[in-house]
Amino acid sequence: MAKDFSFDIESDFDMMEMTNALDQTQREISQRYDFKGTDSSIEFDEDKKGLLLLGDSDYKVDAMIDIIESKMVSRGLSLKILDKSSPKEYASGDRTRQKVTFKKGMDQEKAKKITKKIREVYPKAKAQVQGDTIRVSSSSKDDLQGVMSMLKTDEAIDIPLQFTNYR
Repeated sequence: MAKDFSFDIESDFDMMEMTNALDQTQREISQRYDFKGTDSSIEFDEDKKGLLLLGDSDYKVDAMIDIIESKMVSRGLSLKILDKSSPKEYASGDRTRQKVTFKKGMDQEKAKKITKKIREVYPKAKAQVQGDTIRVSSSSKDDLQGVMSMLKTDEAIDIPLQFTNYR
């Protein structure tokens, strides 16, 4: 019998890389001309489950989001980590505040949706939900690599995916 190869799909990210991206963003904001003399800041929220952006205007907050996204891409982090759905709030002194939370973890509904998609496109690959991870196994390494590339390019999946334990 042929040996089965497998890998796990998780929804997580490297917090140290996110910290480095935030540090680079703070450094760039302190040096950029359009932020000179303004009271703009970006930092982790109290429990490190998101970012808190504070700027003089909507433009400054949007510019900070663009900067953090560019730093995340250069550090190999997915842009799907950021949940920018919360509305901007207007704080005292004509300032704008926005909370951007991190997407982390995979619920059962999303895991079932991913396994169904894998079964539709690659019928020889077996996908099983194991808690908050999905184990994908197949006798063909090519099928597993095809599953990875399909999931990386799928726009319908709105959570960051990592592929671990490739055996």
